[in-house]
Amino acid sequence: MPPADLALDLQFGTFAGAARHQALLPRAKVRRWVGMALQRPAEIAVRIVGEAEGRALNAQYRRKDYATNVLTFDYAREPVVSADLVLCAPVVEREAREQGKPLVAHYAHLLVHGALHAQGYDHETGERDALEMEALEILLLGALGFPNPY
Repeated sequence: MPPADLALDLQFGTFAGAARHQALLPRAKVRRWVGMALQRPAEIAVRIVGEAEGRALNAQYRRKDYATNVLTFDYAREPVVSADLVLCAPVVEREAREQGKPLVAHYAHLLVHGALHAQGYDHETGERDALEMEALEILLLGALGFPNPY
């Protein structure tokens, strides 16, 4: 599946260690990873944030008082996918360490995961949907040169 046409806005919040995450996530890589998961043209903003911003957004929009790894705000799916993907750098880093995987691989996985959510895939609607989404993530990450994230 070749990457779809993608207008990407890549942003980094202000948080401790932001420069290291910014160096790890050059625009071309993020564009390739997100683009690989898209099935139609898209306008997507990716924002890498610290714990405080991640927690505030999760509390405001999901009523959960903690920072999560990725939040997907999908605004439109047709004719152009329009979404914001917000990744909380400290959470992503902690999870990568706990799972014994390179940080860059975990970022790639979560960006693919978020892009799939933006197109309507949902692993929380049932076992079949979860298996479909996971299988697609494994396939896409393999095509990008990353191992099975599960």
